[in-house]
Amino acid sequence: MSKVLRIAMSGLALFAATPMAAAPRAPVSEIVIDAGSGQVLEEDNADRERPPASLAKMMTLLLAFEALDAGTLKPGTLVTMSAAAERQQPSKLGLRRGRTIRVDAALRAVAVISANDIAVAIGERLAGSERAFVTRMNARAAEIGMSHTRFGNATGLAPSAGRSTARDMATLARHLIRAEAKHYGLFKTRSITWERRERPNHNKLLGKVEGLDGLKTGYTVEAGFNLAASARRGSKRMIVVVMGAPTSAERDLLVANLMEAGFTEPRLRRTRR
Repeated sequence: MSKVLRIAMSGLALFAATPMAAAPRAPVSEIVIDAGSGQVLEEDNADRERPPASLAKMMTLLLAFEALDAGTLKPGTLVTMSAAAERQQPSKLGLRRGRTIRVDAALRAVAVISANDIAVAIGERLAGSERAFVTRMNARAAEIGMSHTRFGNATGLAPSAGRSTARDMATLARHLIRAEAKHYGLFKTRSITWERRERPNHNKLLGKVEGLDGLKTGYTVEAGFNLAASARRGSKRMIVVVMGAPTSAERDLLVANLMEAGFTEPRLRRTRR
């Protein structure tokens, strides 16, 4: 357990949630960076390669945002569900094969409730198949400096999720914030309503940590609990990535406290491993 987490255990009640059971795993990876300068303020196991879980969907969304910017996708473009997309495991929206969804609604479903079925459908719409889309994901990752990342699918689901690091995910988060500012607001959407059912954002720190307005949660048994988060206070923006936490409550607490450390001790760069 990191020093930041030990110091701040008294704040657990604010972020506590019913933890999901998880097996013992490798030490947690964490990193804090200044989103403006890119300076690393704190890191621990930041280069340990591990499964990305749904943090992979940040790349899926980046490629969709870039297609919108280029005009090859429109907000009203229809995305058709394939058999492969329908077969995806939860979290999912639950569309049946042959049904369609507008791109703008599809992107909200991926960003807010991490819909695996919709992520695959988007990838297929952009590249013709999920396999071809993954090739694009990896090419884009290399272009923006994610040197230790290899995506395996559009969702981050095991067993073919690929590998990444906390540092690479912070690089991706920073690129999304800086290059896709007009789309970034999607990540702070508190909930979506689909077929009369309201479904809340998986990021439980929205509204609980000052200035926090995105990005993405992730969980699989192999990966543990992951979160890439960003917050803005005044002219400063911080990015925190935690990967491999044993429970959602510990992940959220660690992210919250690392965020506070980033804003209150911005000149101190700590490298523990």
